[in-house]
Amino acid sequence: MLQRITLHLGRSAAHPEGSARHGYDITAPLDAAGHIDAPAWRDVRDLCRVRRFWAGEPDQHGWLIHRAGGSGGATWVIDYDDAASEDDEAGYKLDKHRFAIDEYVSIRQDDGEMLPFKIVGIRKLGQA
Repeated sequence: MLQRITLHLGRSAAHPEGSARHGYDITAPLDAAGHIDAPAWRDVRDLCRVRRFWAGEPDQHGWLIHRAGGSGGATWVIDYDDAASEDDEAGYKLDKHRFAIDEYVSIRQDDGEMLPFKIVGIRKLGQA
């Protein structure tokens, strides 16, 4: 089942208290345990969208992609331009993370910096 997952920037050097003005809205299928469901993703991959919102910058829109390689044999990335890979942002072990409110995930920004993000919302797609 597709879920809309909202992430806000966790504590970082630039934002010691974190920031609700920096983050992501990710649409992805989650299994009953709260993990990204790779087999389900294959069936709905065109619906697995990402919106990156960053204060002072226009929103970026992309796709959640499951790529071969990385630890465990695959890596989840956010792809903003399918013709280039230098803009991709990789999640750190997103295949192993449980997506639940108040948990944290890390995403490597396109400049190489790894940032923590707090999961602040999970709701079924189509719900307010």
